[in-house]
Formats: sequence, C-alpha cells, structure tokens
Amino acid sequence: MSLEERLVEEMKQALKSNNKLRLSTIRMIRSALKNKEIELRKKLEDEDVVKVIQVMVRKGEESVEQFQTGGRMDLVEKEKKEIEILKSFLPQPLSQEEILKIIDQSIQETQSSSLKDIGKVMKSVMPKIGGKADGKLINQLVKERLSP
Repeated sequence: MSLEERLVEEMKQALKSNNKLRLSTIRMIRSALKNKEIELRKKLEDEDVVKVIQVMVRKGEESVEQFQTGGRMDLVEKEKKEIEILKSFLPQPLSQEEILKIIDQSIQETQSSSLKDIGKVMKSVMPKIGGKADGKLINQLVKERLSP
C-alpha cells in the first residue's frame, strides 16, 4: 500500500471515529500533497510524499517555538499533537549507530579525508538514508567524522 493510499484509509478511519484533529491533519497533508503534485506536474512517489510531510513537521516545530515565545500554550499543544500525527506517516528513523555506519561507509567509498570533501560524502549519504534522518544531524555527524 502506497503512503497516499494509507493516508486515504487513515482519513476514512478518522472520519468514522469522529477524531477531528487527526482528520483535519490528514486533510492538511493531502492538500499539501495535491499542491506539490500541481507544482511538479506529476504524480508523487512515496519519497516525495515523505519529503512533503517532513517539511510540514519542520514548519510545525518552528510554529511551536513561536507560540511558546508568544505565550500561546493552547496553540502549542494543538501543534504538538499535529506533529505527532504527521510523524506517524514518516518511516521509522534510523538510530545514530546506523547513520554513523552509513557515513563511514560513504567516507570510504568516496575516499574522503578532510572537511573539503563534505559535499561528496553528503551526496553519497543522503540517497542511502532516504529521509529516515534529519539532514542537519547527518551534516553535523559527517563534519565530526571528517574533522581531524
């Protein structure tokens, strides 16, 4: 079952169980996916769907910070619940050990030895990880591995 089909099924379940927050969040995801399809003028693959959801999670986390700064705890709670729902559609994240293993493998493959080679290593690592880890974290770990 594709991720898009899973979203439709989950939406039906939320509708039947009268779970308004989950229903509105799934509708928000489907709307963002539809907009991305229109923008790209093609049907989205599962990888594209994951990227759209990851962007939505990142925006939600930024919103939480802003709401906390503004003292709007009611909106903070709502946003956190939406983020949890969004994350439920993302693939299981890799552990730090698994990420480091992939990074070490890529460093050997690209024969990299200094921070100058970070671009080569990142280009090799990112497709292997496939959205199962945060890009900032990967970049930080690659820098640590390439630092003398």
